[in-house]
Amino acid sequence: MISELGLFALILALMASTAQGVAPLWGAAHGKTRLMRFGASAAIAQFALVAFAFICLVWAFAVSDFSLKVVASNSHTLKPMFYKISAAWGQHEGSMLLWVVVLSGFGAAIAVFGNNLPATLKARALGVQGLIGVAFLAFILFTSNPFARLLPVPLEGMGFNPLLQDPGLVIHPPMLYLGYVGFSVAYSFSVAALIEGKVDAAWARWVRPWVLAAWCFLTIGIMLGSFWAYYELGWGGWWFWDPVENASFMPWLIGTALLHCALVVERRHALVNWTLLLSILAFTLSLIGTFLVRSGILTSVHAFAVDPARGVFILAMVIAASGGALTLYALRARQLQQPPSFAPISREGAILGNNFLLLVACAVVFLGTFYPLVIDALSGDKISVGPPYFNITFGPIMLAVTALMAFGPMMRWRSDAAKPAGNAMRIPMAVGLVAGLASGIIGQSLEGGLGIGSGVFLIAAMARWMQARLRIGQVKPEQSLFLARAFPRSTWGFVIAHFGFAVAVLGITAMSAWEKDSMASLRIGDSTRLGTRSFTLTQVQNVKGANYDAQRLTFAVSDNGVPEEAMVSERRYYPERDTVTTEAGIRMGLLSNLHLTAGEDNGTGAFAVRVTLHPLAMWIWSGALLMAMGGFVSLSDRRFRVGAPHKVRAPAIPAVGGVAA
Repeated sequence: MISELGLFALILALMASTAQGVAPLWGAAHGKTRLMRFGASAAIAQFALVAFAFICLVWAFAVSDFSLKVVASNSHTLKPMFYKISAAWGQHEGSMLLWVVVLSGFGAAIAVFGNNLPATLKARALGVQGLIGVAFLAFILFTSNPFARLLPVPLEGMGFNPLLQDPGLVIHPPMLYLGYVGFSVAYSFSVAALIEGKVDAAWARWVRPWVLAAWCFLTIGIMLGSFWAYYELGWGGWWFWDPVENASFMPWLIGTALLHCALVVERRHALVNWTLLLSILAFTLSLIGTFLVRSGILTSVHAFAVDPARGVFILAMVIAASGGALTLYALRARQLQQPPSFAPISREGAILGNNFLLLVACAVVFLGTFYPLVIDALSGDKISVGPPYFNITFGPIMLAVTALMAFGPMMRWRSDAAKPAGNAMRIPMAVGLVAGLASGIIGQSLEGGLGIGSGVFLIAAMARWMQARLRIGQVKPEQSLFLARAFPRSTWGFVIAHFGFAVAVLGITAMSAWEKDSMASLRIGDSTRLGTRSFTLTQVQNVKGANYDAQRLTFAVSDNGVPEEAMVSERRYYPERDTVTTEAGIRMGLLSNLHLTAGEDNGTGAFAVRVTLHPLAMWIWSGALLMAMGGFVSLSDRRFRVGAPHKVRAPAIPAVGGVAA
């Protein structure tokens, strides 16, 4: 009965989303206030109905209702309750329903919190959001019904993919969806602005927080996926340029560019057309990511790999959403075009330059992801585009991005001169150069030297910017402290996010350039070495988990003969799925991680063991968390959300060293 109620709620939600997609657009076009207001009510109703349907699905998983096909295929009575519930969104049907919950939730938020918007803009944005909901709800009901019954009802389910039975993967999909779908708000408002033929600072002030929130959640989602791959897959890496990884990374790159462009629109009313285009591209790439993992054209531990017919449906949605918006952009963008209001050497110029680099980086990832798929479709040939391509093409672009990130904040708005900005950067450049040369020579790696140098340069540049803004060394310490307290939260958020990016760059560089590993075949009592450390296999145990049987290998570790904490690696067997997984033993530290994995017995009592040293590994995910934290700090600034004026009581002190105050 609960399942039928959930299905009925989805049908009603489709009707509500249809009304939301038609009524406010019609009302805005013909000046009918009631129809425009009706859009808000329909958006709230749609969210309530979809949320109720999702709760019904979660309940079915919690009680192991195997009469539902999706529950029987993805759950098991022996599975822990935590993973029973998370399985509700760990497969195709449930994940699409969660997607629509988030989508309708954003629509309801526009309806509730958008009262300060022009009535026609709000109505049109809700209408576009409603049409997106129509497409996804129709997709769920006609191709991916989560409430489809199964007869006869099995006594037991098939279980859940063991690789996904992990706390990180429980949080990972919702974070990604909050990011993906968050860009739908920017898309809807951009289409609404193109219909109205008007973009102003108020539009940018409304859109930018939604873009920032989506970017923060997407950053966390990507970080969780990367960390999960590191400790769960047993491969010892943090990023593999997997097509599904790329599917989430591409909208992140465009979203980063969009976030900075919206700032320029708000403050300088420049880059209007560019911002609209990026809004369309960000959501289009989010839809493309959805297509990739659900079309059946990919083989990946991340992909759902379902019926290709579903992929055709999503591909049609991608074409309709992107094609319609881009056509509208081509027809109306000239009406919104603004004459250039800034010089090439300016903060706007630096932001535009970085946006161009991010767009090129996204194009590089897009080409590397889709080229093998196109070749396979046209000729049937199987080719692989792996890390060498991405490292050669993507790496230099990101070095240039890092450099512009360092220079941009030092420049003035509208117009600046190269010499003053360069003078202000002499010390950071010197620090970065010394760090790069030292690390490159000591580590005997050109790539390592370039990466460390660029990361240190960015950190030094941010320190120089803070020193100039706080007048450290030029005024009394209490005045500098007063200036720090006067900083709006959005400024602190900007500093934290840029610092986090630099930390991630250092971690990525160190782990990529100076990773060391050792492989050996060990019996109990045998040892292998990595650097100054020795690893001895001391014990092999058979243990039983909640829904798996495991073989646990324990290793004694010593450094130059000094005993350290033991490390453990497991091989787990899940009977309901007849699947074996590897649980790596990881010792995490500030400067390096030790990563240990053990293979199966080769029949002679020996186990294949791999031990890897990952320098600065934790800096990668710590940097990503700092970036997201910086975004949330900015969101906590009321000025950022509503554009309220901020009174600065700090003493007026001239800018120093060419640094914009």
